[in-house]
Amino acid sequence: MDNVEYVRPRSVSEAVALLAEKPGKARALAGGTDLLVQLKAGRRQIDRVVDVKGIPDLTEIRVNADGSVLIGAAVPCFKVYSHPAIIAGYPGVIDAASIVGGIAIQGRASLGGNLCNGSPSGDTIPSMAAAGAVALIAGPKGNREVPVAEFCTGPGQTVLHPDELLVAIRLPAPRPNSAGHYLRFIPRNEMDIAVAGAGAWVALDSHGVVTEARVFLTSVAPTPIGVPDAAKAVIGTRGDSDALDAAAAAARAAAKPITDMRGTIAQRVHLSGVMTKRALAGAIARARGEHVPGAHETHRVRTNGAAH
Repeated sequence: MDNVEYVRPRSVSEAVALLAEKPGKARALAGGTDLLVQLKAGRRQIDRVVDVKGIPDLTEIRVNADGSVLIGAAVPCFKVYSHPAIIAGYPGVIDAASIVGGIAIQGRASLGGNLCNGSPSGDTIPSMAAAGAVALIAGPKGNREVPVAEFCTGPGQTVLHPDELLVAIRLPAPRPNSAGHYLRFIPRNEMDIAVAGAGAWVALDSHGVVTEARVFLTSVAPTPIGVPDAAKAVIGTRGDSDALDAAAAAARAAAKPITDMRGTIAQRVHLSGVMTKRALAGAIARARGEHVPGAHETHRVRTNGAAH
């Protein structure tokens, strides 16, 4: 790895100025769990690392007066899944944040870093997109907002300009009788990358009928993708088996995966349907007030059971 300048700004404006001085050759450092690995492996060449962990706007979680929640781009995952407001209102985001890498990784990795890395297999991206999250971006020309669902444009590519900084992610205020769920398929219990994953969010009326829904997939296309037809399949229903089967079929049709060392095209297409069906069923059950264990809870039960 070549010598790289390290700077630690104290404000968003200072960080933006440092990025703008070296467009394309400076990179923000949030947790570093992706960036440092890429630099050491020679997969990324830059001249300057801009450490944003000293900027309050990027390192805090704030609940706004309207009930929405701001998560700083550098807030580590363990603080996300430990925060009472996020636990109460965004279970799908909790699902994803709590299975990024292992415990050590979760002490550094952030939702913002996962989003900016732009990996087709990013776990937190479909869960945030399903929740209706918005990315707050600062740059020399001012601030702008981009839905998380539109943030990734290709493998490792995003809407961020070289002189822009992701400041925070805003989750909309939780709705009554609504919930999300995220789950993935992996060969191992932890420290692995999804072969396929699905994030879902639903809102129900007073009779338990789905009035709104969102479904996003990961690891089955060049970017995490939304599947509007899967959402439409359950709207107007109570999440019966026919509706969930139709949603699964829509997910299979939308998946455009590749074959690699972790899975084949056929396997990923099949899993797209399975994960979508389970994610929607879990989101609907949670919206009804039922407890649905997240992937992290399931793993703990399995691990504890094996230990006895």
